[in-house]
Amino acid sequence: MWVAAIALLVAIKSVPVIANLASRHQAMNQTTIGSALVNTYGAFGSVGMVRHELVIEGTRDAEPATAAWSAYQLPCQPGELARRPCVLGPYHRRLDWLIWFAAMDEQPREPWLIHLVWKLLDGDREVRALLAVDPSPGAAPRYVRIRRFVYHFAPAASADWWIRDQEALWLPPVRAR
Repeated sequence: MWVAAIALLVAIKSVPVIANLASRHQAMNQTTIGSALVNTYGAFGSVGMVRHELVIEGTRDAEPATAAWSAYQLPCQPGELARRPCVLGPYHRRLDWLIWFAAMDEQPREPWLIHLVWKLLDGDREVRALLAVDPSPGAAPRYVRIRRFVYHFAPAASADWWIRDQEALWLPPVRAR
């Protein structure tokens, strides 16, 4: 009886929350009742229409201006244009998630990302184990850079899943020594 009463209370108090979620003008991260028994929660107040992604690249070449760069790929980051979107849940891969957040900034601001670049330059095995694709397994790159793109879904007729444009050098080539 007690469980049924609690379930009924939650169901009644959930009506405004469900109405809010079905609304075109959702109010995120708000408690709709004073007891905080039910509420709307979201990481964002709204979802943007633009998807920025960072592409981390490394090279063993001596001169970064003329180098052949190869991309590191994370397990669920779009990366290569022909790569199918990753579907998993209810959780995100942490590094992919953090890099996606970092890409929202026009320039590097996150100390952890600079530390990640340093770890790549140092050839750290634990960091490299987080990658889906390491373009130079067993060898640390001489330089690392990060480019920022805007990704869009490709048209259905395309062989690729993604289109990317608005390339910008987000972190210029850096070297460990």
